[in-house]
Amino acid sequence: MLKRTHGRLLITLLVITGLAGTLNNTSLSQKERKFAINLMKEGKAELFQSAEGLSGAQLNFKSAPGSRSVKHYIYHIASCEQKSWDLLTTIMKTAPNPEKRSLIKFTDDQLVAMMEDPASALLVSESGNTKNESFKSVQEALDFFKTQRMDHIKYMKLSTEDLRNHVVEMPFGWIDCYQFCLMIGSHSKRHIKQIEELKSDPRFPVK
Repeated sequence: MLKRTHGRLLITLLVITGLAGTLNNTSLSQKERKFAINLMKEGKAELFQSAEGLSGAQLNFKSAPGSRSVKHYIYHIASCEQKSWDLLTTIMKTAPNPEKRSLIKFTDDQLVAMMEDPASALLVSESGNTKNESFKSVQEALDFFKTQRMDHIKYMKLSTEDLRNHVVEMPFGWIDCYQFCLMIGSHSKRHIKQIEELKSDPRFPVK
């Protein structure tokens, strides 16, 4: 009888402990991880596919004076990948602020859709200035982007940080840091669409 009672108490404690662990678990779900990882992998693959085999003339072609070239877009994507992640890292060092979650107006899907749409006004500052995007070549920029993106994919696979309860105000509204990761992942896809649009210009060099 004593053994049976002891066994029941042990099971009860395990259940309580398990429930407590679930309630306090603030790490990402497998579904959330998969969504972010797939987004990042797709963006990486699409960029390399879009840039593959382009000549110097094609990389430097501009549809109008002052507009961006393919090379410019690639430099920008690579540079922003690091700068955005550095900002995310800084935000994650601050205290969680779950009380701000009520200010978030975008679902994950809505944010990604707006971020990927070149016609969206989601990004407030997307100037053509490249002075802080100093790569020596397109290949160097692509290699840099690949290294950065692979590190970020690894982070999404393994991180146990509380991304959902770190909320930050962006120029377009409030998002949590998981959504910040989605924003980084979809940023490259936004500009890849612009690269493809530039490549479809009738004046785009044949080679």
